Amino acid sequence: MPTDDGRPAILFLCVHNAGRSQMAAGFAREYGGDSIVVHSAGSEPADQVNAAAIEAMKEVGVDIAGEIPQRWTNELLAEVDVVITMGCGDTCPVYPGKRYIEWTLDDPHGLPVEAVRPIRDTIEARVRDLLTELGVLRQD
Repeated sequence: MPTDDGRPAILFLCVHNAGRSQMAAGFAREYGGDSIVVHSAGSEPADQVNAAAIEAMKEVGVDIAGEIPQRWTNELLAEVDVVITMGCGDTCPVYPGKRYIEWTLDDPHGLPVEAVRPIRDTIEARVRDLLTELGVLRQD
């Protein structure tokens, strides 16, 4: 069920909304542009985005430095078509009628940027695959 204007809406969910979900949202915005609505949230949001995640994303030209971790809400869940969960287990909300996909990924919390790069690259590949499936991957 796309948004009112026909664009699909995705919510990337993890625990702290500071690493994995922020990187995924950054790539989705980069590769989906205006053809998609992107949200990210967490069950227990951190105070700020993970510095190593910011640095790893900066290396590939995607700026997530200005993002602020936020908590998911029922209203937000009601607005999206696809919910991508990343390690939040039982704390991830289940909203009837939504498509859920679980991405098993290492948590970048506390890791140096060298260890975050492979996580970033896996997220990038999965986001590209998802956007291709949804028909909104930009080709420019």
